Amino acid sequence: MPGHSSHPTRRQVLRGAAAGVGIAFGSTILGSVAAHADTTDAPEYDVVVVGAGAAGMTAALVAAKRGLNTLVVEKAATFGGSAARSGAGIWIPNNQVILSAGVPDTPAKAAAYLAAVVGSEVPADRQAAFLENGPAMISFVMQNSPLRFRFMEGYSDYYPERPGGLPNGRSIEPDMFDGNLLGPELANLNPAYIPVPSGQVVFSADYKWLNLALVNAKGAAIALGTYDRWIKAAAQGKKPLTMGQSLAGALRAGLLQAGVPVWLNTPLVDLRVDAGRVTGVLVTRDGTQTLLKATYGVVIASGGFEHNADMRDHYQQQPIGTDWTVGASSNTGDGIAAGLAAGAEVALMDDSWWGPVIPLPGEPYFCLAERTLPGSIIVNQQGVRFVNEAAPYSDVVHVMYEKNAAAPDIPAWMIVDQNYRNRYLFKDLAPTLPFPDAWYGNGALVKSFTIAGLAAKMGVPASALQGTISRFNGFAATGRDLDFKRGDSAYDHYYTDPAVVPNSCLAPLWLPPFYAFKIVPGDLGTKGGMVTDGKARVLSPAGTVIPGLYAAGNASAAVMGHSYAGAGSTIGPAMTFGYVAANHIADNR
Repeated sequence: MPGHSSHPTRRQVLRGAAAGVGIAFGSTILGSVAAHADTTDAPEYDVVVVGAGAAGMTAALVAAKRGLNTLVVEKAATFGGSAARSGAGIWIPNNQVILSAGVPDTPAKAAAYLAAVVGSEVPADRQAAFLENGPAMISFVMQNSPLRFRFMEGYSDYYPERPGGLPNGRSIEPDMFDGNLLGPELANLNPAYIPVPSGQVVFSADYKWLNLALVNAKGAAIALGTYDRWIKAAAQGKKPLTMGQSLAGALRAGLLQAGVPVWLNTPLVDLRVDAGRVTGVLVTRDGTQTLLKATYGVVIASGGFEHNADMRDHYQQQPIGTDWTVGASSNTGDGIAAGLAAGAEVALMDDSWWGPVIPLPGEPYFCLAERTLPGSIIVNQQGVRFVNEAAPYSDVVHVMYEKNAAAPDIPAWMIVDQNYRNRYLFKDLAPTLPFPDAWYGNGALVKSFTIAGLAAKMGVPASALQGTISRFNGFAATGRDLDFKRGDSAYDHYYTDPAVVPNSCLAPLWLPPFYAFKIVPGDLGTKGGMVTDGKARVLSPAGTVIPGLYAAGNASAAVMGHSYAGAGSTIGPAMTFGYVAANHIADNR
């Protein structure tokens, strides 16, 4: 990825596209109304949190429990944001859940690993703040909400061979939550990206085994167990929620118990700034612009800018598209734009929480296990492999962008055969079932009974594709990928088939018909935003604190830098810095 792009000047932000940078931050002109509005009758809170995702709800819960009068405003008609849509993995070293499960983690191991993954790009104080506060945040939400967690055993850190890395992983996920505890608020929960099928209770850690249910005894047992859980929950009158639905639902239940109001359909318009201090927010509520005072602080936790085409075009590499992201549709960078107008520095705007996606009709599909299971390869537009298909998903897209100019791979193609199709779940389609006609209709999928025929439909040289598959099949026979080392890392083996030997990552492609899926650079959300310090305070380009302004989640520049430590490296830090922000506000009121 290239270095950080310089952010627009304040004048360019205030004028939007008129300044010539082509960035439309919204329908309003920022930085004008709130700075001059009459605040005499404005409602006043100790803390206003912008965004009802995992970061925002954690911040609000902490603020309320610390005795602060707190309000959450949310742009969308639902709460939960991208977190509610997700699998809700959470990467927090040394938390009580993994330590109780016997994970051999230590602060020294975690610090060494994070430093090895992130490097010097992220200041040491921010890395230390994440590692020091993450375990306390997990304990806090367990004590002050119905949220409970499970260890995702075996889900390796993404670079387990680096110093401090753990092959058995550090990630946790929410345990089952009873949606009845939300009462009428359950109807306002943002839906899951891929809903759990009716009559099942599925955890993220189950997904690895559900892929193998037809060919693996443990997979079959876990599949049956998902039905058994549902039967038990239904018998108790529960509405079982898991993954992101559980995370967002349980945090919202905590806010209900703490008496924290959450105003939906209330987008941020601007920040109120008095004498250099952020003192409130201007929002639109019921069609009317409303100024809300924040006596002690404003926490921006409004998500990234993945659905803002102009911001993506300005900050990020081409080709890029808002239709390739699976982030919440309300994430259009409003909080980041308001921060810029208030004088904030931004960083990592060129980067995202990348992952290969298949541009299926209706919504892109984030391709996780499918590209890792044995019997699949990814090739560029010359029909040649260019990456370890089983590498961490963010790395795969980084490679796509790095190599695209010299050897075009956007779009790339993921190829599988009928043997693969007969064995493994694909998205939510059981093995052996035909792929939907609509996938062929929009060009996301092509099929042929010959490699040459497949190459013609893909638009790649047939001889090159045939040579690539033959070479890969040889690697599958020996168990060693001499080109890209697929299977050398413990991480590579998480979404694989243990019945395949000598390397569970590698199987030959031999049984027609053959299928090729179009692959484009998608993401879970953008990772660039306002620069913050170890207290989650927003900083100016000069490195000075903007008083009263805090940021967490994807509205802030990620503590992971350009990398990704493990499953849940988005949500874990987001919740942690929401926790940090609220505690700092409470400690300094």
